[in-house]
Amino acid sequence: MSGLLDHLSIGFGVALTWSNLLIAAVGAFLGTLVGVLPGLGPINGVAMLIPLAFAMNFPPESALILLAAVYVGAEYGGRITSILLNVPGEASAIMTTLDGYPLARQGLANVALSLSAWSAFFGAMVSVIGIMLLAPLLARWALAFGPPEYFVLMIFSFCCLTSLLGKKPVKGTLAAMLGLAIAVVGVDANSGVYRYTFDSVHLADGIEFVVVVIALFAVAELLEMLEKVMGGQHVEVDSSGRKIFNLKELAFTWWSVVRSAFVGFFVGVLPGAGASVAAAVAYSQEKRIIEGKDPNAKFGKGDMRGLVAPEAAATGSAIGSFVPMLTLGVPGSGTTAVMMGALTLYNITPGPVLFESKPELVWGLIASLFIANVMLFVMNVPMVRVFSKVLAVPGWLLVPGILCISFIGVYAINAGSFDLLMVVIVGVIGYWLRKMEIPMAPLVLGVVLGNMMEQNLRRALSITNGDVSILVQSNISVGLWVASAAVVLLPLLLRKFSRKGKKLLAQAADDGE
Repeated sequence: MSGLLDHLSIGFGVALTWSNLLIAAVGAFLGTLVGVLPGLGPINGVAMLIPLAFAMNFPPESALILLAAVYVGAEYGGRITSILLNVPGEASAIMTTLDGYPLARQGLANVALSLSAWSAFFGAMVSVIGIMLLAPLLARWALAFGPPEYFVLMIFSFCCLTSLLGKKPVKGTLAAMLGLAIAVVGVDANSGVYRYTFDSVHLADGIEFVVVVIALFAVAELLEMLEKVMGGQHVEVDSSGRKIFNLKELAFTWWSVVRSAFVGFFVGVLPGAGASVAAAVAYSQEKRIIEGKDPNAKFGKGDMRGLVAPEAAATGSAIGSFVPMLTLGVPGSGTTAVMMGALTLYNITPGPVLFESKPELVWGLIASLFIANVMLFVMNVPMVRVFSKVLAVPGWLLVPGILCISFIGVYAINAGSFDLLMVVIVGVIGYWLRKMEIPMAPLVLGVVLGNMMEQNLRRALSITNGDVSILVQSNISVGLWVASAAVVLLPLLLRKFSRKGKKLLAQAADDGE
């Protein structure tokens, strides 16, 4: 314990200098703006600031503090448009739309924004403390995950999707399959074969994830809003009322926040799993736990527990992804991979010796993560009323405004008009799917997880020359297979026994009469 306190004193000594405090505040603010803009995301935000940090001759500690603050700020900012406009700022914010947007439509935008800020803050704090206490131990645990274990983890994530399918399992499964189909478009990275490109060079690199998200959420949502406006309905929402959640709502969501924060941290430790996986697993976990106890749960229709779960998990996962980067030299996410590249500019190689060779860098980063999250919470809660004013914008101005911002985010990817055409096409298809009541969340998660699932399966089979037994050789793989089967089968068995129990009770009541 004394060693930990010594390390923390070094870290806070670095992070609490005036220059680094200013850098953390600026990074947190810029990250929030990056998260708000659809299509940018934390990876682009961090990548854009690396040349700035290097050009200004920041020491490595200050550069890493800036990039980490931008990363965490983008995770916070991605929730704002998800809640207010049903437009995810990034992949991990997709699950936030499921209950966050319905809450905003019910006039609870301020409450939803403040609750999401609180849950993100709590998830981040759990992960920061976890890094302080458990980083070396968790790094050794993460090393046990190879391609077979990651493939089965993706299977488990898809099995968790069953809780998102609700009373329409066929439509939900169809949506997930469509997402997987989109994920395989483009050149096969292993064989070089063109798949589903229809002889178009523009599809050789596949369909960009940002294109899919903007099309299915922003464009499809705007088409629905336009339909309501043309039909004489008002799309404006009353965003007045309380500025922040109350103690009753805090108690109502408390255990969902706690459980999801730990889920996010442990998923974040796994290299490559990402915040989107953590958010999906946390949301489906809460939905399964709560709906089994509370028949009045309104997941997907504005349940506050469905809002806080992905927020706590996503931010917790983002912080947790620093564990493999710092301890193993393995990027825990796409953003930490970019940050590792930034460290190479300073001739610093992340890995096991970094804690000994550069303690001021590692512990300064950990302390700055704590400080940056406090700054973001203090910065975001007072701003919820300002953010919610977006809902007061008239529909005739809001619709084209969101469309312009979304198209700018898409165009910034490759600076090509083909992506804009794809957004329109996929958006119209998404609008049609919505009219058919096909859920969007399983579709988008299929796109997110499909590529990771395929690549890890390929790597696992290449190790054994095609022998599939590698998928069940480790204890971790077997445990994940069992968990996947339990997630799918247990609810079915419970419903079956519940129906039988109700029939027996009804028969007993009839016999009694």
